[in-house]
This record gives sequence, C-alpha cells and structure tokens, in this order.
Amino acid sequence: MDYIINTMSNLIHQSAFFNLTYGNYIMIVVALVFLYLAVAKGFEPLLLVPISFGMLLVNIYPDIMMSIEESSNGVGGLLHYFYLMDEWSILPSLIFLGVGAMTDFGPLIANPISFLMGAAAQLGIYLAYFLAIFMGFNGKAAAAISIIGGADGPTSIFLAGKLGQTALMGPIAVAAYSYMSLVPIIQPPIMKLFTTEKERKIKMQQLRTVTKLEKILFPVVVTIVVCMILPTTAPLVGMLMLGNLFRESGVVRQLMETASNALMYIVVILLGTSVGATTSAEAFLNIDTLKIVVLGLVAFAFGTMGGVLFGKLLCVITKGKINPLIGSAGVSAVPMAARVSQKVGAEADPTNFLLMHAMGPNVAGVIGTAVAAGTFMAIFGIGV
Repeated sequence: MDYIINTMSNLIHQSAFFNLTYGNYIMIVVALVFLYLAVAKGFEPLLLVPISFGMLLVNIYPDIMMSIEESSNGVGGLLHYFYLMDEWSILPSLIFLGVGAMTDFGPLIANPISFLMGAAAQLGIYLAYFLAIFMGFNGKAAAAISIIGGADGPTSIFLAGKLGQTALMGPIAVAAYSYMSLVPIIQPPIMKLFTTEKERKIKMQQLRTVTKLEKILFPVVVTIVVCMILPTTAPLVGMLMLGNLFRESGVVRQLMETASNALMYIVVILLGTSVGATTSAEAFLNIDTLKIVVLGLVAFAFGTMGGVLFGKLLCVITKGKINPLIGSAGVSAVPMAARVSQKVGAEADPTNFLLMHAMGPNVAGVIGTAVAAGTFMAIFGIGV
C-alpha cells in the first residue's frame, strides 16, 4: 500500500500544477492570445503559430529548454537544440536564403532611388539605439533592441546572438515578430498623418522592364559591394543574394524550389518554436521586457515616418512623380509593408496601383536592416 501511495504522490507532484508559478500562468494566457490572433485573425500565422506554441510549451514544461550543462543525464531539452541554431546564426541566415529565393528584386533594379527610401526607413533603428542607451541598456543590448525597428525578426535574432544578448533574445524576437504581424494596424495612421490626400492620390509611371542579365548580375554585384564594405553582413546579405541567384539564374530550379518552400518552412518551424520557448516567465516578465516592447514600437513608428518623409522629399524633387506612401515600405516586412502602401493609396484613389513601386523600397529595407546589423557588429568589433 505504501508503494502505491508513494507512486501516486510522485505522479501527482510531477504534474505541472505543482511546479508552475503565477508568471507561468500569465505567459500561458499570453501564448493563447497570440495563438488566437494567428488563427482567428490571421496575423502572420506562419510565424505566430509556432512562436505561441513554443511559448506555451516552455511555460508548462520549462525543462524543454534545459541546457546540456543543466541536465543531470547530459541530454538537453528538445527546444534547447533548436535554440542553439538561433544562437549560432544558422536559422536566421537560412531564412534569408529562403527570402532571397522568393523575392523579385526587379522593382528595386528598375527604380534604384528605392535604395534611398529603404535607407531612410532605417531612421527608427538608430534613434532607438540612442534611446535604449538613455533608458539604461548597454551599447550591445541597445543595438540588438534597436533592430526591431526594421520589423525583421531573423535579423533581430541574428544580431542579438552575435552581440551576446541571448538573455534578451526572447523579448526582442517576440517584439520584432509581433510588430511584423501588426504592420497593417500600426503603419496606416502614421502614413496618413504625414501625407496629404493629394499626395496619396499620386499615380506613378509604370516601371521599366528589367532584363534577365540585370537580375542575374544584381545579387552578385550587391554581395561584392556590400560585403566588401561591411564583411559582417555576409551571413545575411550573402544568403539573401544566393537565394535570389538561385531564382534568377534559371539553371538551379530544384535549389530555388527547395530554398523557397521545403527548407523555408522547416526553418520557420524550428526558429518559431525556439523563439517562443525563450519566453519563460522568468525571462519575459520583467521591466526590461516592457522597455524593449516600447522601444521596438518607437523604432518601428519612426522608421515608417522616416521612409514617408523621405518619400515626400523625393516627391518635391521629382515634381510629384513619386507617391510618398511607398517610402513606408522601407521597413523590411516583406511583402506586407508594400501591401499596406498599396492599400492606403487605394483608399485615396481606388484606381491607384502602388504595389510594385512599393516593393522596391520594401526589398531595399531588407538589405538596409542587414547593413544596420552589420554596422553595429563592426562598431563592437564582432566578426562574422
């Protein structure tokens, strides 16, 4: 009888009900809210479903993220191994490979001035960097946090790992992916605030046709130029351009299809669940997390503003040939930010079609955010 009682007691006390804190229950509720937003509202489900489920798992069973050193039998938790690939920059770089294979850089090649709008939309990153230092973060932490302004989750994870800010990786990644999913909600009020109805109605001329040779040379030239100037950008920019070369060369269809489909979705599963699993109650429920969320919102808002204001400047210089709305797409949430530019423009004039024009600054923003990350790594003397 004692054996049965002891066995039952052990089973009961091994259940999560006896081991979770109030913080764990709060995070479980947060995970369920994220899951609801992903499934019921369609907010970036490919990202939020694995992130929210990873968040749910780690707060029910924290040992699923146990490191090898903490384990009594020398075997770490399942999601710990996924997370190591985040720390080692493997998964963010593979995401960029997939993005490159899925992206048409034609609009950027046809309208090179888009590079400037993509650069202007990085204003929020540098502003948030100094603001984070003012709020008490050290330089490396401030740099990792500020990249949220680019609305680029993989780059945020990449930089946090490279700068040794793994303790902040969970809040940074969740904030970055959350703002990516909330682009259609956050951006339109800012875009309308800084533009007039007349500007929003501007129709742009059709982009020129880009030749196949230009599309093949583009990833090669960008890799050489950017990586020669900032070698620290090689893991991100290099993988982005390699994926695009797969797409445009026309001779490695199998590699392009693998990178943009099967590999991409496998990496999203691994990255999403591991990012969610970094949000244990102990790591997430603190004042620094609140600061990161606020700083990320400020960075994203000012990035949108910077792109729009530079678009207004170009509108004046070109005597009304550029619609300032496309500048907001300079944040690197591809292709959602470009779609938002199209949506806001169509609200002003249903016959206006800005999507392809906005794709130029949008893909330029991906490169711009990677360059910003490489710049911070160079500042702090971090190699690739």
